[in-house]
Amino acid sequence: MGNPKAFLTINRKEAGYRPIEERKYDFSEVEQTLNPDDRRQQASRCMDCGVPFCHWACPLGNKQPDWQDLLYKGKWKEAYEVLELTNDFPEFTGRVCPALCEKSCVLNLSSQPVTIRENEAAIAERAFSEDFIQPFKKINPSRFKVAVVGSGPSGLAAANQLNKMGHNVTVFEKNEYAGGLLRLGIPDFKLSKKVVERRLNLMKAEGVEFKLNTKIGEDIKASDLLKDYDAICIAIGSEHPRDLNAPGRELKGVYFALELLRQQNRVVAGEVFDESERITAKGKHVLVIGGGDTGSDCVGTSIRQGAEKVTQIEIMPKPPVDFNPKTPWPMYPMILKTSSSHKEGCERRWCLDTKQFIGKDGRVVGVEVEEVEWKTNEQGAPSLVRTGKVETIKADIVLLAMGFIHPVHEGLISELNLALDKRGNIQTDDKQLSSVSKVFAAGDAKTGASLVVRSIDSGRKAAKAIDAYLKSL
Repeated sequence: MGNPKAFLTINRKEAGYRPIEERKYDFSEVEQTLNPDDRRQQASRCMDCGVPFCHWACPLGNKQPDWQDLLYKGKWKEAYEVLELTNDFPEFTGRVCPALCEKSCVLNLSSQPVTIRENEAAIAERAFSEDFIQPFKKINPSRFKVAVVGSGPSGLAAANQLNKMGHNVTVFEKNEYAGGLLRLGIPDFKLSKKVVERRLNLMKAEGVEFKLNTKIGEDIKASDLLKDYDAICIAIGSEHPRDLNAPGRELKGVYFALELLRQQNRVVAGEVFDESERITAKGKHVLVIGGGDTGSDCVGTSIRQGAEKVTQIEIMPKPPVDFNPKTPWPMYPMILKTSSSHKEGCERRWCLDTKQFIGKDGRVVGVEVEEVEWKTNEQGAPSLVRTGKVETIKADIVLLAMGFIHPVHEGLISELNLALDKRGNIQTDDKQLSSVSKVFAAGDAKTGASLVVRSIDSGRKAAKAIDAYLKSL
């Protein structure tokens, strides 16, 4: 390392966010950037540990110490080349990854981890702005055709790798935009869609073909795909949302989280909806049920739409603040996470179970909740205990953000009669091959809902397995 003791004299410095009173009125990215000198100083804080736990914690196996050192020395191009070896899309993970690497950084023992995620994003942006990234040209194209169904992070990673391996890749996407949840699920204020389109345009220039508005199982039969392609990679994500079967669920104003998020992303892109179709929180009391990242995205979106008040509830207890003895370093800490959206104005409550939705003239006007407690039963597992304390939370719009349970089975999965695991995900072997010959699966479709970084890793592994399969033909 160029400066192995920098961590002793230089403190962690984050870029931070745009002022709340500015950012909550638009959908531009909320996170700011540091100047190049400050960014290099932050990179210099990497200790080059004997055991790099950041590398151990990263699903992609990113070589953080290597590119941190190159960044510190001002070798931006070389830093990107090392980063690209393990990560197809650092411009995505540098924005939306929860940074498992930072949580395992040795300096996190003193709550001063290296700003790995921000440094990663800075390297990627510098690479694009300085034209270090140029379209890849195939030297020895193969004769094989591969269909990738789904264009989220796992599908894009699989397509990108297979294309670089020389295969002819076609990506099928059911929506009018490619990108999956990167494009229609994550709000623009976290991930600008210009960043997504920039990467898609690069992949197109490199030879990847995208077919949009095409649903396999409806527009094209899965059996036809089997005939026309030498291998298929299913990367359709885990889009079957967890529902809340409570009285009044049918009331108008109760939506799944992605109904709001997808529509708002389309609105930001310029699409216009009739008033009868528009899902908006303007002037309303909003209740978000679910305390995860999707719920946080609903909070930020509702605030930008002009909500009167936003409340977020969670059935689980409030996590510990700062430190959780059950998840010590270098594990990922299960502690209270406060997002930029939460800081913009949101009441957060825990240990509340939804009893029923209350309506008036067919529309939701409130939600009856009951306070619960969590005890440890005889088997040592957490057990829910009802307290009988009931109240009604005013709500003109309710957003269900309780996660996703498995991929949508109708269509592609049903037509191919793919074997499923106990959770309803596509069952695969250790090579990500499904129960049907030459059909592979990647990402959330096989693992259940997870992180973007894990999806990219799964897509890369699927590509490697598909390449080996094709070479064996």
